Amino acid sequence: MTTLHDELLTMGDAAVEAARQLVRLSAARKNKILAAMADELENRQATILGANAADLEAGRAAGLNTALLDRLQLNPARIKGMAEGLRAITHLPDPVGRTLRRWTRPNGLKIRKISVPLGVIAIIFESRPNVTADATALCLKSSNAVILRGGKEALRSNLAIADALQAGGAKEGLPPHSVQMVATPDRDAVRELVQMEGRIDLVMPRGGESLIRAVVEQARVPVIKHYKGVCHVYVDKTAKLPMALSIVENAKCQRPGVCNAMETLLVHQSIAGSVLPQICERLIARGVEFRGDEASRKIVPGIKPADETDWSAEYLDLILAVKVVPSLEAAIEHINRYGSRHSDAIVTQSVSAWRRFSRDVDSATLYWNASTRFTDGGEFGFGAEIGISTDKLHARGPMGLEELTTYKYVVTGTGQVRI
Repeated sequence: MTTLHDELLTMGDAAVEAARQLVRLSAARKNKILAAMADELENRQATILGANAADLEAGRAAGLNTALLDRLQLNPARIKGMAEGLRAITHLPDPVGRTLRRWTRPNGLKIRKISVPLGVIAIIFESRPNVTADATALCLKSSNAVILRGGKEALRSNLAIADALQAGGAKEGLPPHSVQMVATPDRDAVRELVQMEGRIDLVMPRGGESLIRAVVEQARVPVIKHYKGVCHVYVDKTAKLPMALSIVENAKCQRPGVCNAMETLLVHQSIAGSVLPQICERLIARGVEFRGDEASRKIVPGIKPADETDWSAEYLDLILAVKVVPSLEAAIEHINRYGSRHSDAIVTQSVSAWRRFSRDVDSATLYWNASTRFTDGGEFGFGAEIGISTDKLHARGPMGLEELTTYKYVVTGTGQVRI
């Protein structure tokens, strides 16, 4: 009897072989495969939406909250967006085979440092079925094989999307097993995947903090991750009010259930008395609930009291922690203490304040007079993203094509031997 362990080892072996074939594909061939995948996604829209409707029905019955249902839901516009994302990646430069550096040693050896694929990448994710298409596209363009394991709440949607991608790609020469979807919701599949040394080169978990920590604790292969997105907007004393109002509203309300949405608002005490009531009025109209420190509650009495856990909370909902700070230095200290090193913004007209903020805040992405909601591979011009990293080794921030490559050295000689 074949066990789950055996099934996943077989998938891993097939992925290793696929990766060896993928590295031989030209950029033109990979682009044709991506375009065919995009076409097949649109051709199978009805099938994909039918599978997604079944997932949504099961999710509602299981009590999934509004934010999770929003992540899960597909519609014609989102399917079109997935297809367009695939097509956009065809216009990006091939990240494989680039000469990153070259030099000649005194003994005549010529050394080149060139970009190469990582090999086999495992993506473990929750809720968002669009990750299936985004991850596949980025892995294919960077000549990596991919094994996808989505959450049980999106299993039907993920399988339908993966089937479309495999069928479309096969029409243009996609090597077999380049894209594989783990079809079981069994949690043991995650443990098996992240311990497949020699078959998996990198694991990317995308989902809630509990999933990511479970992956890290069990993994025997490299993991790139971010645990959560505790993102801040600091409104400095020189901020222009209309700009601050617009940025704060967008960062919190545009899509509150995502990792780059603002979770904590910091306001300089010299302007808090005039600015904070207007911010609260605007966001309350959008359904936001506030939890604040003593100073903010004196200014806006309806704010609920915050406790220590609120400063490091990732609400993923229309809830916002608010704090009045005495200085830029206090804002920076708060962000570095409670933040998740994901995305943080300052609204200010002071160049020196921005320079201090950008130098001293230890986060993957920092914004000056812009919303944190732009931390996204598509918005950065990467076509899509494989995930967002708050690590400091290999990759940080939105991860696109370049972050899915490593490098090797190619040395050319004329008979040299070491003495």
